Amino acid sequence: MTEMIKQRVDENLQRLKLNRIQEILPEMINSAEEKKSSYMSMLDELLAEEVATKEDRRFKIALKTAGLPHEKTIDEYDFAFHPGLDKRTVMNLFDLNFVQQKENVILLGPPGVGKTHLAVALAVKAADFGVTIYFTTLSDLMNKLKKDALTGSSGRGRSHLKAHILIIDEVGYMPIDRKDAHLFFQFICYRYERSSTIITSNKSFSEWERLFDDPVIATAILDRLLHHCHVVNIKGNSYRLKEYKLRKEDGAS
Repeated sequence: MTEMIKQRVDENLQRLKLNRIQEILPEMINSAEEKKSSYMSMLDELLAEEVATKEDRRFKIALKTAGLPHEKTIDEYDFAFHPGLDKRTVMNLFDLNFVQQKENVILLGPPGVGKTHLAVALAVKAADFGVTIYFTTLSDLMNKLKKDALTGSSGRGRSHLKAHILIIDEVGYMPIDRKDAHLFFQFICYRYERSSTIITSNKSFSEWERLFDDPVIATAILDRLLHHCHVVNIKGNSYRLKEYKLRKEDGAS
């Protein structure tokens, strides 16, 4: 490759923002010459590298903007700690068919059983497939909804409305008054059959009447959420308490 052609190729790669190809092109040319590879094979390898780099960057940006509290995968979840949990039921969710069908997922159980871990793992898997995700606690979500209502904004361009998967964590840790319950109901109605919502809660459905301070609105919320929904009820002990006891035992030994 002459210097003039090389310079023009570099400039065009830069204009097209094919940064990975620009970075590895000399190495790939040398490798192709040694292997006597065809031009088509070399082009295929170059494009594969560029696509992989862009996909990795897109995935990392998606996770960063989603507001996830941590990055967890399903491989890190300890099913052995909860032998009563049907692993197949959980793993079926990771086929992500519920996203395509615009169905919801509700993860119930006491604190520390891994509800948030499973929700985040689903989000990470979905982000890898280009699905938009957004994570929020119920407390933060209510603050956003009240701000939208106060300013008269529809909020329709915001992540908590437009994300293909919205995770609402910690439903049940704080009570919701009737006025806020109506805001939450309107929000759930907006997302109903448009996109998927994942909820983690430490309260059984029978306790949602007290949670939302209105049995009628609580029933209406559950009606929308449960119409197309996968419910996973996790019973067992807390991972955090387990780790605390192990640390205590190690310290005593």
